[in-house]
Formats: sequence, structure tokens, C-alpha cells
Amino acid sequence: MKTYSAVALSMLVGAAIGATAIQGLHAQAKPTAYVIVEVDVTDQAAYVRDYAPLAQKAMRDGGAKYLARAPAMTVSLDGEQPKSRVGLIAFENIDVAKAAFNSAAYKQARMTGEKLAKFRIFAIEGTPQ
Repeated sequence: MKTYSAVALSMLVGAAIGATAIQGLHAQAKPTAYVIVEVDVTDQAAYVRDYAPLAQKAMRDGGAKYLARAPAMTVSLDGEQPKSRVGLIAFENIDVAKAAFNSAAYKQARMTGEKLAKFRIFAIEGTPQ
């Protein structure tokens, strides 16, 4: 009987330690970051040809997952209509998003983009579900 009690107690302690470790790992995980991009394009053809492919490659190389972007339909639910192009991009966390937008490849693309559009780009951390 002592053996069964010892095994049962060992299993219970092991499960408790495992649950605590998993909880600790979840607590350390950084939330997903969502980047909202609002672009007022002044030269659509040049933007699509010269800027967009470079910027999209830089973002993908930086870990971006495009969730929504122009030319998808965008509708204002409250307030003024969005600018000519809007996008929603997900990154593993906000540090990864910052790194992607600070990368040399994106900065190079952005030099071209500055001539073709005005940008408003910001990130927000997701909330745990």
C-alpha cells in the first residue's frame, strides 16, 4: 500500500510542477502585435510598381503575416472614410514588428514610398483570449 501511495503522490506532485511550469511559460509569452497601415497614395501606378513589392518583401522577411490589405473593400463604420489604402499586418510580438519596420530593407523601400504616398502606421498588442 505504501508503494501505491508513493507513486500516487509522485504523480500528483509531478502534475502540479508541470502545470506551474506551463502557466509560467504562458505568462512570459509576449502577445501578438497588429500593425495598422493607412496610406494616402498620390501616384497609384508608381506606388504599386515601385514601392509595394519592396515593402511587402521587407515585411515578410521580418515575420509579417498580412491579414487584410488594399484593394479589399474598406468601409467606414463611424467617422470619416479611410485613406486610399489600409492594411492589417500581424507579427509575433511588438518587438518583431519594430524590427521589421526598422530593417534596412524596409527603410530603403520607404525612401521610394515617401515620394508616392503619406503614411500612418501604428502597432497595437493583442489581448489574451
